[in-house]
Amino acid sequence: MNGRKDQHEHGSQGRTEPTMGNLDNLDTPAQAPRNDDGLPPLTLDPDMRRAASARPAASRPRKRGWLVPLALLVVIGVGTTLWMQQDKLRGLVPSTELDGVLGRAETALEQDHLDGNDGTSARELFEAARALQPDNDRARDGLRKVGQAEIARADAALQAHKLDEADQALATARELLGGGSDVDRLTQALASARNGSVPTDRLIEQAQQAFDAGKLDGDDGAGALYRKVLSADPNNAVASHGLDKVGDALASQVHKALDAGDRSTASALVDKLAALLPNYGELPALRAALVQADQQNNGALADALQQGQDALRAGRITGPGDDTALVHYKAVLAIAPDNADAKAGLGQVAQALIVQANAALDGGDAAHARQLLDQAAELAPRSAELAAARARMGETRKSASASVASDVAQDNAESMQHPALTPQQSAELTRTIQRADAAAREGKLMLPPGDSAYDLYRQALAVDGNNEAARHGLEGLSNLAVSQFNQAIASGNLAAAGNRLADLSDLSPGGTAQGALRQRLASAWMDQAEQQLQSGDRAGAAQSLDSARKLAPGNPRLTTLMARLQSGS
Repeated sequence: MNGRKDQHEHGSQGRTEPTMGNLDNLDTPAQAPRNDDGLPPLTLDPDMRRAASARPAASRPRKRGWLVPLALLVVIGVGTTLWMQQDKLRGLVPSTELDGVLGRAETALEQDHLDGNDGTSARELFEAARALQPDNDRARDGLRKVGQAEIARADAALQAHKLDEADQALATARELLGGGSDVDRLTQALASARNGSVPTDRLIEQAQQAFDAGKLDGDDGAGALYRKVLSADPNNAVASHGLDKVGDALASQVHKALDAGDRSTASALVDKLAALLPNYGELPALRAALVQADQQNNGALADALQQGQDALRAGRITGPGDDTALVHYKAVLAIAPDNADAKAGLGQVAQALIVQANAALDGGDAAHARQLLDQAAELAPRSAELAAARARMGETRKSASASVASDVAQDNAESMQHPALTPQQSAELTRTIQRADAAAREGKLMLPPGDSAYDLYRQALAVDGNNEAARHGLEGLSNLAVSQFNQAIASGNLAAAGNRLADLSDLSPGGTAQGALRQRLASAWMDQAEQQLQSGDRAGAAQSLDSARKLAPGNPRLTTLMARLQSGS
C-alpha cells in the first residue's frame, strides 16, 4: 500500500466544494456571526450601495405594459358587438311591462270590456301593447278578436233593434278589421233596418217622374229622392244610375248658363250639384269655368266699381240720372250678384244716407230724416247705425208729441219730454241689456232672431231710445265682429270666421276693412284646400275652394288650385 490515503475514505472529512454563501445576508454587519457555510459575511461600502441603487432602469427587469392597450381593445370590441346586437339582446330579455299590458288586455276581452275612453278596455290596451312593440303578434291578434267581438255585439244589437248601439259597434269593427264580408253585411242590414219602412220602388218611380219633369233639385226633386233610396239600399243600381243622370243634367244647365253669360245662375247650379254629388267628376271643371267667367267679367266690373266710387266721392249718392253711386253699384251686382266690392259700395251709400238723416234730425226735419232712413233700409236693413238712428227718431217723435200735449210750466217741460220709466220697465230694460251683452260675448251677434245681441239691443232702445248702454252695445257690435273674426281665423275655425264676416257685412256694410278680411279668409280657405289636396281629400278641397271663390273669385292662386283639383295632382 502506498502511503497516500484514499480520497474517498472518511466521507465526512473529504474535500469541501466552494459555495456562494447566503446572498440574502449581504448587508449583514461585520460583527454578525458566520454563515452556515462557514464563510464570513460580505459587507458593502456605503458608496457602493448608493451606486447599486442608482443603476439605470433599463438594467431592471421589464414590466409588461402592452397588456393595458390590449385589454382596452378587447373591452371596446365587446361593447361594439353588444351595441350592434342590442335588438337581438333586447328580444332575449322578457318585457315585464308588455306582458302586463297584454295580460290586462286579454282579461278585458274575456270580460267583454271591448272599447272605451278610460284606458282599461281591450282595444285601448292592445293598442298600447302595439305601441310598445309594433310587430307583437299577441297584440295584433287581440285587436282582430276585439273587432270580431264588436261584429257579434252589432249583430245582437241589430236583432234587438238597438240601431244606435249596433251602428257604434259596427263603426268600431270597421276601424279594427278594415272591412270584410261581415262588415258589409251588417252595413246593409243596418241601413235596411233604419229605412225598413221606405218603399224604395215607389221612391224610384217618383224620382224618375221628377226627372222627366225637369225637377232635379229640392226636397221632392229627383236628386233628393234618389239619395233617399240609396240611404235605404246603398247598392241600388237604379238609384245610383239615376243620381248620375241628375248630375249630368245639372252640369248641362251650368254650361248653358255660362254660355248665356248668366254667371249667377251657373254658380247657383254648381252649388246645388256640389251638395247633391260632392264627388261628381266634372265638378272641378265647372268651378274652373266659373273662375274663367269671373275673369272675363273683371274688366266691366272694374269700370263700374270705379264709376261708383267716383260718384260717391262727388256726393252723387242717389237721385235721378244714371251717374249716381247707387246706379253704378247696382249695375255691378246685376253682372255678379256676389260681388263683395259692390255690396260694400251699397253699404257706403246707406251710411251716407244715415248721416244725412241724422243731420235732418238735428235740424228738426223728421219727415226728411224718415225718408232718408227708409232709403238706407232698402240697402242695409240690419245696419247698426240704421237701428240707432231709428231709435233716435222714435225718441224725437215721442218728445215732439209730449211737447205738443204739455200744458205744464216750462220748468217741467224736460221731464215731460223724457218721462221716467216705471221700476218694472227699468228692471226689464236692465235684464234685456244683460242678455244682449251675453249674446254678444257668445258670438250670437245677428242670430238667432229675437235672441241675438242685435235684436236685444234694439228691443232695449225701443223702450228707451237714449239708453247709453244699449246704444253703445249696438254700435260696438261691428268692432266685436272683427275681434271674433280674428280669433276664429287664429284657431282655424273658418266657418265661424265666415259667420262673423257675414255679421259684419250686415252691421257695417260699407266698412272699408271688410275687403282685407275677405282676402284673409279666402287665403285661409285656400290653405286648407291645399292641405286637403296633399292628403287626397279632393271632395273636401273642392268645398274649401268653393268657399274661397265666393270671397275672392279673381285670386290667381285660386285658379292654380282649381287646376290642381281638376288634374287630380
